[in-house]
Amino acid sequence: MKNLITALLLTSSMAATASSNEFTPKQLQQVDEVRTTALNSHLSYELLESLTTEVGPRLPGTENDKKAVAWAQAKFKELGFDKVWLEEATFPEWRRYSESGKILTPSEQPLHLTALGNSISTPKEGISAPIELFETLDELKAAPANSLKGKIAYINYRMNRDIDGNGYGPAVKARATGAIEASKKGAVAYMMRSVSTGHHRFAHTGGSYYKEGVKKIPNVTIANPDADQIARLVALGKDVSVNINVQTENLGEGTSNNVIGQFNGTEIPEQYVLIGGHLDSWDLGTGALDDGAGVALTMAAAKHISDVKRPKRSIRVVLFAAEELGLWGAKAYFAKHKNDLHNIVAAAESDFGADVVYGFESNVDAASLPVVRAIAKELAPLNVEYIGKNQANGGPDLIPFKNAVSAPIFELAQDGTDYFDYHHTADDTLDKVTPAKLRQNTATYAVFALMAADAKTTIKPKVTTKE
Repeated sequence: MKNLITALLLTSSMAATASSNEFTPKQLQQVDEVRTTALNSHLSYELLESLTTEVGPRLPGTENDKKAVAWAQAKFKELGFDKVWLEEATFPEWRRYSESGKILTPSEQPLHLTALGNSISTPKEGISAPIELFETLDELKAAPANSLKGKIAYINYRMNRDIDGNGYGPAVKARATGAIEASKKGAVAYMMRSVSTGHHRFAHTGGSYYKEGVKKIPNVTIANPDADQIARLVALGKDVSVNINVQTENLGEGTSNNVIGQFNGTEIPEQYVLIGGHLDSWDLGTGALDDGAGVALTMAAAKHISDVKRPKRSIRVVLFAAEELGLWGAKAYFAKHKNDLHNIVAAAESDFGADVVYGFESNVDAASLPVVRAIAKELAPLNVEYIGKNQANGGPDLIPFKNAVSAPIFELAQDGTDYFDYHHTADDTLDKVTPAKLRQNTATYAVFALMAADAKTTIKPKVTTKE
């Protein structure tokens, strides 16, 4: 990894010589200084280590969630941000207390499982029942009415592995609504293969939902090796029954906070670049990859910029609340700022782990593309490729902004080849983060945010809204 940083530093020294109508030679020298500083700094890793060690898991509404909010406030102030404030967000609060499982027939074997977020409890003794295996959610939907009475519906869909995580969307549909479809067919519970590319014996949690008028049933996911075991038993023609036992609680409306820090711009401070991640995490691991890394690297990126210069526009770091339970912090931010979203000149969220950024893409007005290309040129020394489609989706917390076409959206695409090995599991811990890769992420965000904030042209969304 030392060689990676050395190579990046060597190539970055050439970037300051680039020319652009958008940026002066002095500005490009400052970009180079920020990039070099970020590549050599341990700040992002130190922040991540502090968050995951001193606070740990951060399920929305818990005491650790409150501690994370206090931690973020204190760190923003310690780093010298000009403004630090909280904005309230509410959400449906949920707790996991205990969980266990086992295969009962044809022989008793341990079953590694976890409750999906929002799942109701089983009875204290759990639920013991035969399973009915389906390979896809559509196959479950096509099952005859009442055909699953007294059974546990089980979906065995396998997620594919890819650098951009494109297998997640198709797989997660079964996680989100599988319990609804299973209940419609009479099932007493719902079980699924983890939405995961992992081989370790960890079950992956995640958000799930119920539907009014459809009976709620317990909702669990099992580790991939256990899913393979059940599939082999079914293939052998065995009747498989299991016991699942999860104890959970829905606590009604909970409250947390988006934590926001800003370095003010020197000329147009009301306009700002928005970067950030989500502060909450699931309760199984310490949320290092999802999304402690995004929190740490965007805080550090803004700090590195401020140490070199204050750009024309402000740099705002938003640490969103309650993302894992349904983007509640993002929705709250969008609602609170709906009348001034036109002041966002660029928005990017880091929420895809801590592997290297390999691609850069925009979703902006065509007149803004010269600025985008100038930024891309300064990202090239970091081995970041420009994706010129201008169709960036951005991170999950930017979905409300993108859907309303209210802000210029950017994607700093991270390598997600291994991300779903650890995503939403007990294995999401600090040791999975490579410091040098985190520094490359930090440098990428720092270059992007500085240039977007300091450009001569104000970046606009693809379709502007009426003011």
